[in-house]
Amino acid sequence: MTTNTNFSQTAAFIWSVADLLRGDFKQSQYGRVILPFTLLRRLECVLEESKDAVVTQAEKQGGIALLANL
Repeated sequence: MTTNTNFSQTAAFIWSVADLLRGDFKQSQYGRVILPFTLLRRLECVLEESKDAVVTQAEKQGGIALLANL
């Protein structure tokens, strides 16, 4: 019973944080904002192992200056 109560409290906390993060966005618009960021974060995690090599190669080829700051 304690696990179920703890789960419910955790879920309620997560939803309250989501409401705060959503800010001025309507609930139906939230996906338009959060989905691209979720995708970018997933790509960052997947490509983490090759990031240094990519930044080095971009610098060699005169790539985007922003890559050096990552």
